[in-house]
Amino acid sequence: MRHIGKLQITMGPIPYLWSGDKWRDFYYGIADSEHVDAVTLGEIVCSKRDHFIRPFLAEVIERLQRNGKNVAIGSLALVTMEREAIATRRLATGSLPVEANDLSALRLLVGRPHQVGPFVNVYNGATARLLARKGATRICLGAELPATSIASIIKDAPGIEFEIIAFGRLPLAISARCAHARAKHRSKDNCQFVCGEDEDGLDVDTLDGQAFLSINGVQTTSRHCQVLLGEMEMLRDIGVTHLRLSPQNCDMETVASIFAQVRDEKIDVTEGLARLRDVYSAAPYANGFLHGNAGMNWVA
Repeated sequence: MRHIGKLQITMGPIPYLWSGDKWRDFYYGIADSEHVDAVTLGEIVCSKRDHFIRPFLAEVIERLQRNGKNVAIGSLALVTMEREAIATRRLATGSLPVEANDLSALRLLVGRPHQVGPFVNVYNGATARLLARKGATRICLGAELPATSIASIIKDAPGIEFEIIAFGRLPLAISARCAHARAKHRSKDNCQFVCGEDEDGLDVDTLDGQAFLSINGVQTTSRHCQVLLGEMEMLRDIGVTHLRLSPQNCDMETVASIFAQVRDEKIDVTEGLARLRDVYSAAPYANGFLHGNAGMNWVA
């Protein structure tokens, strides 16, 4: 097996509502991890959750940077209210690099180096080149793209870094309405933060009982957990530079360690998958999108 090389490992923003203490302690652990190179923080799903993490944000950033991590702040994926627009403008004028997850954030960041998150649709090289001219230095591509499309985009947009979600439930949609609150017989305005009861998302089935998707506040995610442990060499070869681990309610420090050990050929993929299942078994694994298959499928 050829050496996979130093694909960078990044830790994405926590998509779920965790308590402030749990959120802080999670990133303290990531700061101490030797396997995570970069971290994206921030509340990207629901602005109502922001006050849970705001008291701890500065100290978490300081600890991550002190431990050598590259830190960026993610913008909200859907801006619908004036207070959210104000927060986005404040983010765009701050001192930290920003990951734009909404077109309104992209407009504010023109001419300033920034990153582009997976909520912004980038489906061809021309779009990637346009974003690069506007200041984008790294793009996290959407989860539904097959490897052939990823390779084509990267080939057509030289000089920019590309990131792929390699672990975690996949972000599929974001809405102005809150299905999570509705499922628990509440309204969005009076949700009482019921999404915090499901620290790994709320699995939902179809009316006939078929396992379907997962909801997380206003966000819809895959029921399955994307795992691209066996595809790292291929991703590196087509030009991917960063692998994103999307936090789930498990020991993400060990998840990062497993990916790093497979990357560095200290363990093989079979052993890595076995260890990964010991760490996270709350959702079935899938890699179908990357192989041009149904996203929920597992291609050996």
